[in-house]
Amino acid sequence: MPWVLAAIVAVAIVVVVFLAKRGPHQEPGVVNFRKHIDALSPEARREVMDRVRPTRDDSSNTDHGTGG
Repeated sequence: MPWVLAAIVAVAIVVVVFLAKRGPHQEPGVVNFRKHIDALSPEARREVMDRVRPTRDDSSNTDHGTGG
């Protein structure tokens, strides 16, 4: 019976080590987007931000059922 417990602990340790060493995790979309924007030239960045800004402005002006 103690060898079963030791085997379970050993497997758990192997899984933890494997998960810790498997490499970088995929970044959230917002972080990935910001890194991409930072890598662009100022002209290209301006074009992308001009496309994104109207969408953000429209969503911030919507009425979410809080008014009359």
